[in-house]
Amino acid sequence: MADFNDLLFQAEKLANDLEGNDELPKVDRSLRQVLEASNELYARVAQSGAQDIQANLLLGSKGIDLPQISQKLENLISRKTFEPLEPIADSDIHTFLKNETESAILRIISEVNERTLSQVQELQWEYIENEWDQEKYKLLSAMTGPSEEFLNLDKTLRTSVLPEVPSPSPLTVEETLFAKEIFKYNKFVMENNKKVSLVECFAKIAKDFQDTKVNEMWDILSYMLNIPPLPRSKDPLINRSTAPGCNFIIKAARTYLEDRYKMYINNVITEDLQNARRGGVPGTYHLVRSFVGLRFHGDYLGLQDGLIDDRPLWPMIYYCIRCGDFKAALECIKHAGMACEELQPILEEYSKTSDLKKINKLEQMIKIQYRRSVRNTTDPFKRAVYCILGCCDVADEHSEVAQTADDYLWLKLTLIREDAEGEKLTFSDLQTTVLEYYGETHYQAHKQPHLYFQVLALTGQFEAAIEFLSRIERYRVHAVHMAIALNEIYLLALPRDVQSPLLSEDPGDPKPGRRLNFVRLIMLYVHRFEITNPSEAIQYFFVLRNLVNLEGQNLFAVCVSDLALECRDYDLLFGKIQSNGTRLKGLVDQFSSIGINTQMIAEMVADQLNHKGLFEDAIKLYDLAHKHEQVLKLMSTMLSQVVHLAPVPGSTRERLQILAEELAFRYVGDSFNCSRQIYTTFYILKDLLNFFDHYHNGQYVLALEAIQKLQIIPLSMNEVDEKVSNFKSLESEVCRVLPDILLATMNILYHRYTHIDEGTEHLKGRIDETEKLAQLHFLRDQAKALTSFAGTLPYRLPGDTNIRLVRMEILMH
Repeated sequence: MADFNDLLFQAEKLANDLEGNDELPKVDRSLRQVLEASNELYARVAQSGAQDIQANLLLGSKGIDLPQISQKLENLISRKTFEPLEPIADSDIHTFLKNETESAILRIISEVNERTLSQVQELQWEYIENEWDQEKYKLLSAMTGPSEEFLNLDKTLRTSVLPEVPSPSPLTVEETLFAKEIFKYNKFVMENNKKVSLVECFAKIAKDFQDTKVNEMWDILSYMLNIPPLPRSKDPLINRSTAPGCNFIIKAARTYLEDRYKMYINNVITEDLQNARRGGVPGTYHLVRSFVGLRFHGDYLGLQDGLIDDRPLWPMIYYCIRCGDFKAALECIKHAGMACEELQPILEEYSKTSDLKKINKLEQMIKIQYRRSVRNTTDPFKRAVYCILGCCDVADEHSEVAQTADDYLWLKLTLIREDAEGEKLTFSDLQTTVLEYYGETHYQAHKQPHLYFQVLALTGQFEAAIEFLSRIERYRVHAVHMAIALNEIYLLALPRDVQSPLLSEDPGDPKPGRRLNFVRLIMLYVHRFEITNPSEAIQYFFVLRNLVNLEGQNLFAVCVSDLALECRDYDLLFGKIQSNGTRLKGLVDQFSSIGINTQMIAEMVADQLNHKGLFEDAIKLYDLAHKHEQVLKLMSTMLSQVVHLAPVPGSTRERLQILAEELAFRYVGDSFNCSRQIYTTFYILKDLLNFFDHYHNGQYVLALEAIQKLQIIPLSMNEVDEKVSNFKSLESEVCRVLPDILLATMNILYHRYTHIDEGTEHLKGRIDETEKLAQLHFLRDQAKALTSFAGTLPYRLPGDTNIRLVRMEILMH
């Protein structure tokens, strides 16, 4: 019975072990299902598990348990580094410190990440902006023709060739006259004579063409430049925007408008002398009296305070002030008596141009009177007079009185007070109104460009006025020369970067200041005729002599170098060195009296030509610049490429050979400056030209004599070690030619060997057998020296050179 109990206990234990103690659920399968699962497992292992099995076998042989490693990897849990931290109790200090540490690390990582992204974005935008700036510059330059960036540079060797028939000059008669005046002015500058007024000279030229609108523009500029010299220690835009510069400009503009209005009154009276009844008394008072008599027939509604001398009082006063004659206005006040006696003190002060402080006090009194009784008056001339003298209601445009652009501008100029309190009109406000508020659309600038130029110039905005004129073909020549005249007296505001647009705005400038790219304006103007008229072009570049670019280069030198690259007439610009070493002067030499260095500009051009691969032209200009080392270095580089070629008439090799002979003749004495190594290399290559000339012409005896004199290759076994040692001191230009030298020399030796071996007659007659054998042995010894030298050289010769040398030596045995 105990045995059965033991057997039952073991059976129940076995059942429990099979059913409930493992984590895996119990699976009941039939024999068919087990068979299908086995087949599926076998197929999966056979198809995709072979590599795993091989990996197990490989790692197992090294003592590594792959299943155990896989289990460990599966059990790894990544740290929650970048997940939010769990809230903790206040008393859990350890966790608190851990969280703070992790927070600090996360904060640093986040800051670094943000800063990196910000820097990447800044660099990206900076790169994009630079690309756009370059593209804009190219587009602006391409609008008037190709610039240096658009040149399709041919890096082949070329020579400067002038056209046989010169192209006709594209300069018009007007442009030619202005160019001659520029030449005269530059001559005055170079001779250190007293400078002439360019505006007067240019205005005189403009008058010869009898264009009324053009003459008016030059008259405006003459008035505006008739001011005391401004300090050159400040920027021109700052000078014109602050006292006393802005006061000078306002006074000049008012003077022009007043003189112009007086001329207008004269013209009106002259057209109707019978009704004007001016009389013979000169002066503004009687001139205005006649004008008012013509304008006001009968009663004029709204006028107040009666008549003086049979004319309305306030129109008489207003037009006297409009003509700029305060004494005439004071005379009107005296005729009026008590009607306007409060204006007499300030008119007396204005007529004497006395203390401004006293005038400011009198203005305050007029303002009070204006607010009491004059503001609501029906007489527009009375309101205008009080506003002008008392600086009242600066926003009122007085459209009944100021009916033209000239009147409006004059009225606003009289109301400008920079130091007034409360409501005031500043010079900057007026400039902003004209340029930005009204602008080209309001003034219909393209229909009447002279009017828009006038309002801009009279408000001291010369840059915007000139840029506008330069966009109109008819007035471009005048715009350019106005800019030149302004720049010469330091009144033109220029940008800091010569690659700026033609008209630009600097954030640091007082509003609405604009800057004119004077350099671009000159270059755009000159570009049309610089190829056909380089002598005129260089005169215009001379006006840029005091300007530099961002790299600190003088812009006259930069423009002349660009001109030289365009026209390639280096002899005309820089002169020419004759065979005796003397230099004929060029166009640039005429400016040497004021420190313009022709050699320095020639070197600039030579550097650019060298960079572009135009080595022949670069050599010519380096020679003009007395850069002897650069000349011989380039000559050596070029000769090493052509020295081994056969001489062909008109080829590059022939040109270089002629130039090399000329340089060798001139580069002697103390004035010659070059390192010995470059000098020696040049002379070796020059002599190699003669060697290859003899070789290609079949003059083998002369060729051997030439190569022996050079002492660069051995012609006997005793010389091999010495020549190998000397080879290390040779420059790369000579080493590059060495394979051709060895082959040519070996060909000469082989040719002589075959002729002697075949019994060819000697120059002195037939030779006996003993002498023949001696000569053959001597030639074989020379050939052996060449092959030994080529095999010993610490220089990698072309692959077939040694083979050809050895083959010819073998043929000589």
